[in-house]
Formats: sequence, structure tokens, C-alpha cells
Amino acid sequence: MFGYDEVLEGVRFAFTDRFGGASLPPYGELNLGAPSGEGEAPVNENYRLIGDAYGVGRDGVVRVSQVHGRDVHVVRPDDALPVWPLPTADALVTTRTDVTLCVRAADCLPVLLADSVNGVVGAAHAGRRGMYAGVVPATVAAMRELGAGRITAVLGPSACGKCYEVPAEMRAEVAEQVPASFAETSWGTPSIDVAAGVVAQLAELDCAVIDATSCTIESENLYSYRREGAVSGRMAGLVRLQP
Repeated sequence: MFGYDEVLEGVRFAFTDRFGGASLPPYGELNLGAPSGEGEAPVNENYRLIGDAYGVGRDGVVRVSQVHGRDVHVVRPDDALPVWPLPTADALVTTRTDVTLCVRAADCLPVLLADSVNGVVGAAHAGRRGMYAGVVPATVAAMRELGAGRITAVLGPSACGKCYEVPAEMRAEVAEQVPASFAETSWGTPSIDVAAGVVAQLAELDCAVIDATSCTIESENLYSYRREGAVSGRMAGLVRLQP
């Protein structure tokens, strides 16, 4: 269920893999994406399993309708659960201890953030477009508006720079905005390293980084849209401020 699962200074960080859920092939087993391909029941059951594992129940796993932008949704103390309809955003922040923030991905980079001292956590969905738009800096800014100071970010599985091939024009455009993302595949063609770009953005914001990355394209334990196409499921990055 969890390829990475750590409690660090009172904050639990996790990234799911594709095992331990109710989904059947070709989505098996722990698809946390949109239910259009396999129906709502397996996906809902998978969120129940995640919520129970995190001690918040299914309604306490708060997610957003992701659109590859930079908008941040704040989960406020008086917000009712479940948060529905899903807000349109690509990041969440909160000071609550009774919810788990969730972002989904299948090649994009999930970024989990926390300031445990001041009790603020965040989660961002940072693919190529989100990195270019600045979703991670926007998430850091939203956390600091809630009182965060020194923030630690944990980076999860995504398509690595050695595999994420793109046209040369796209690489040049993205690198003009985020120079650290400029990369080359292992076979010598243009690529983008989203994780390297996000690390550079976090460094500019004085955030610490924990690297829990692995390549979704290379690992069959993970979902990858590039490898599997339309039948790819979605994994999740999860963060909860412990009570």
C-alpha cells in the first residue's frame, strides 16, 4: 500500500504504490484516480483503506480536482467533511490534525510539505506544467500565511529526467523558467527533470528537502501514464499533522 511511509517530527508522510487495494486489472490494485475506467466502488474502497490506515476515515482524506495549475486550497478548521464538491486546485494546506491531505499522480511529482513546529502541512501536485507555473512556491507561500516558518519537503515518485523525453522546444521553454529542469534522457534526447526543478525552487525558498523519489516509468510497482496509457491508475502523496 505504501512505498514510503514515515513519521518525522510529528508529521506522517506517505506515497502509495499500486498494491493492497480493491481495483482489478488493468487498474489493479490501489487505483486512487478518477473512477471513469473502473467505476466508483473500487476507488471509493481504496480511499476507505487509505483513510483507515491514516486514522481519519475516508471522509478525512481531502483531495482536489487537479488541473496542472498553481492554485492552493486551504482546508480551514471549520470546513465540513467530506470536502465536496472537490475544489479545483493542485495543492492543499492546513493546520488541522483530523485530515490527511492527498494529491494524486502517475508520472507527475507529488510534493509533501510540513512545518511541524508551527503545525502547518501542505501537499502539491507538481508535474511539468505545475512546476512551470510555480505550484510548489505557491504552496509554500500559503503555508507561511498560516504561520509556517522552516518547511521540510518530501519528494515522491515521478518520471525521472533520464526517462521523461520531451521535444527540444518544450525543454527550452520550461528551462527558461526553471533552469534546473533542463535534462537529457539516458539515450541522449531532450528531457525535463521535474524533481530537479522543484528542488531548485525549494532551495530558493529556504526549504529543506528529503528525496524519496523513484522513477514511475521504470518501476512496475508504480502507476505510470507514460508506460500504461489511459488504463493507468493513480498513486497518492499523503501528509497528516499528527494529533
